[in-house]
Amino acid sequence: MEKIKTRRRLRPPQIILLGFFLLISCGTLLLMLPVSTVSGEGASFLDALFTATSASCVTGLIVHDTAQYWTVFGQAVIIGLIQIGGMGVITMAIFVAIISGKKIGLQQRSMMQESISAPQIGGIIRFTNMILKVAFITELSAALIMAPVFCGQFGLVKGLWYALFHSISAFCNAGFDLMGVVEPYSSLTSYSAQPVINFVIMFLIFFGGIGFLTWDDILKNRHHIRRYRLQSKIILATTFTIIMVPALYMFFFEFQDFPLSERILLSLFQSVTPRTAGFNTADLNAMSESGQSIMILLMLIGGAPGSTAGGMKVTTAAVLLACTFSVFRNRSDANMFSRRIPADNIRYAAAVFIIYLVLFLFAGLVISSIEGLPVVDCLYETASAIGTVGLTLGITPGLSSVSHVILISLMFLGRVGGLTLLYAFFGTEKTHMSHLPQEQVAVG
Repeated sequence: MEKIKTRRRLRPPQIILLGFFLLISCGTLLLMLPVSTVSGEGASFLDALFTATSASCVTGLIVHDTAQYWTVFGQAVIIGLIQIGGMGVITMAIFVAIISGKKIGLQQRSMMQESISAPQIGGIIRFTNMILKVAFITELSAALIMAPVFCGQFGLVKGLWYALFHSISAFCNAGFDLMGVVEPYSSLTSYSAQPVINFVIMFLIFFGGIGFLTWDDILKNRHHIRRYRLQSKIILATTFTIIMVPALYMFFFEFQDFPLSERILLSLFQSVTPRTAGFNTADLNAMSESGQSIMILLMLIGGAPGSTAGGMKVTTAAVLLACTFSVFRNRSDANMFSRRIPADNIRYAAAVFIIYLVLFLFAGLVISSIEGLPVVDCLYETASAIGTVGLTLGITPGLSSVSHVILISLMFLGRVGGLTLLYAFFGTEKTHMSHLPQEQVAVG
């Protein structure tokens, strides 16, 4: 009897998952090398794994100060992981295939579509080229603008390296910094009144976090916003709202003791950076619990789908709000910008919201119980991890190995996405079955 051999192909979500796993594994091995650490002993496995995961998942949480613990080689490994992880493992793999002249098949195009949340597979190669060109031009331009500031402080060679490092880190919404040479774990607090660094970093965070499809709309339609896709309109409107409203709160209630110009910069920066960037120009521990709670909420929301940012995404929050308003108005459909939101979108948004909320709360409570730390502090770290943000109240380096493993898991899940993880294991095909009898359930 002739045996028929069938080869099972990996689904796009599985390949995305595998790609990030391999990237983190390679980064871990490189960071364990003696050449990676200043001490010459190499990092321990868990420290290297934590750092490689944080960099690959563009988070920014650290267990050692980046400038003081890692050599230039180690820093180069970290920034390489950030660049690949920020642009997407599949995106960078397709880029290598393109420049090497290899033919891009239908499966590779399908993976690319899944990776960057593109609406259709047609034109995906052109779209990929646009993404990479815009990214590299933006990073290089921003580095050149910041270079005079860093070169004036650290010298020519070191200043150029610092400018490039922080440009890539900010654009990819990573939050890794090299300011430990000024003060360990200080992030950008020494630049709280420096307008060039503030505005360039804020622009990079914003631009990297609005999504590749929004870039395409901006390049094609310029200022004709009416021609933009519904998704781009939602992203821009929601992002503007969740930047300006918290900034006003922080201006009036958090930074009253600072001069007016610095107060404006502090308020704007601390409102922009929870887009999942992880830089901070203010002492986060000095903020009120109300201010810290607002930042937790912003970290969980994050940036746009198909971007360098993480979080449950601004579109998820916007769709859920639109659904809520439709209930208030007693309407059967959720509408935004004169368009009806499909029911599937609302279901997916609700699922993502529940996944993030449950994991964020559960992990925070577990870490609080293990470490004996205040719940709010632990929730801040878990929101930062699952949102791939990197903002911290300073407790991460001192946590136990178990807590570090929990944060590693949250960072990985936050980057690949809850639904991607579920689809990788359970598939994307819908199960068609007969409808069961319907019965009303009282809610609210």
